[in-house]
Amino acid sequence: MATITFYGAAQEVTGSCHLLEAPGLGRVLLDCGMHQGGDAVERIQDEEFAFDPAGIDAVVLSHAHLDHSGMLPRLCREGFGGPILCTRATADLLEIMLKDSVGLYLRDLERTNLRNARRGKPELEPIYTQDDVEAALGLCRGHRYGESVPLGEGSLCFHDAGHILGSAVVELRLHDKGVEKTLVFSGDLGKADSVLMKEPARPGKADVLLVESTYGDRTHRGEEDTVAQLRDILRETWSAGGSVMIPAFAVGRTQDVLFHLGCLYHAGELDNWQVFLDSPMAIAVTRVYDRWLKLLDGEDVRQLSQEHKDSLEAFLPTLNLAAGTEESMAINRIKGGAIIIAGSGMCTGGRIRHHFKQRIWDDRNTVLFTGYQARGTLGRILVDGARHIKLFGEEYVVKARIETLGGLSAHAGQQELLQWIASFQPPPRTVLVHGEPQAQDVLADKLWRQQQLKVEIPARGDSLLF
Repeated sequence: MATITFYGAAQEVTGSCHLLEAPGLGRVLLDCGMHQGGDAVERIQDEEFAFDPAGIDAVVLSHAHLDHSGMLPRLCREGFGGPILCTRATADLLEIMLKDSVGLYLRDLERTNLRNARRGKPELEPIYTQDDVEAALGLCRGHRYGESVPLGEGSLCFHDAGHILGSAVVELRLHDKGVEKTLVFSGDLGKADSVLMKEPARPGKADVLLVESTYGDRTHRGEEDTVAQLRDILRETWSAGGSVMIPAFAVGRTQDVLFHLGCLYHAGELDNWQVFLDSPMAIAVTRVYDRWLKLLDGEDVRQLSQEHKDSLEAFLPTLNLAAGTEESMAINRIKGGAIIIAGSGMCTGGRIRHHFKQRIWDDRNTVLFTGYQARGTLGRILVDGARHIKLFGEEYVVKARIETLGGLSAHAGQQELLQWIASFQPPPRTVLVHGEPQAQDVLADKLWRQQQLKVEIPARGDSLLF
């Protein structure tokens, strides 16, 4: 018998981590993600593995987002030395993601220790360091989509999940007493109408299916309607003399936003906005996307002219790159007409919080969310309608307009999830992960009513046998 134990993204959206134990396969970790929300230092210092990292034989990584990969350095520090299996593009992105993450963590830890010293509290030791990031990167093994990868006595195959560059649906084949069993793990599934990504692959057959359910309770607005909404928000904010702040994930969402802004520019509908990409990591990631652009063959990408087809940066002539701190601070001198794209996507840290400090109290400005906001994050607090927030120890009134472009999500909506699950025949044993309870309950009800499929929804720490 094989066992799966759920250590993260179980009735929650962050911290993806599932342990598969199977004869002939060993102990394989599906993702090793970081939980998001709350104080970053406290979260990392307090989070411990409920298993022995030294006893893990391999990690299979669905994609590079930190809620799926962010704890890999700590895993290595605590004894893991096996391979980290992923796609080649994920390996490229992971270097940027993990190095940026450890840099932010160590800087935050230094500030925390200064406060602790003033209060007579003991200094906190880092849970992981840059050396542990290098160790994790040294264990990465990148593979092509569709390639059969030996894993113990079984095999592994990555299929395009259409979520971000390199994202994968994981198909694992294992042998139990002469019987072959197939487990499919969706990772994060993309939308069918994504402008840069392909439609998620459908492996078609599984004995057990682990599927994300982030938007199990809603269907996204179409891409065309979303772009119209973006255009209207920009026009109204321009007329008010304000600026637009866009908290954006460095991987995936930033590149989608740049593409749509480029389309508006070439259609003569971007007014005279100055666009600032204020994120060293997002700049680096965009250049990785440029290297892989030839593989991102969604229909809309063909709108890129011959001149611009190899560079998202070149597609938007009004784009300004703010890599350094001084360039970032200089944006504060612009009082209106600035579109500021900055991390982090859920406002848990990064430069977007500094821009909020300068502008969120001004009702001429707009905060434009383009992705999911997890419980406990500043982004979720704002989306839920908070009128006051705390930044850097001070309270700020929220007068800026708060908007969400749901159609730019990198996750499949409810209808797409239903169709993707229905593509597996015969119906597999289906387990919902990576979703909040309300979304999971709604999706489970839809699956029962429409497909007579009864699903399982594990809590953190639960196990299932198959």
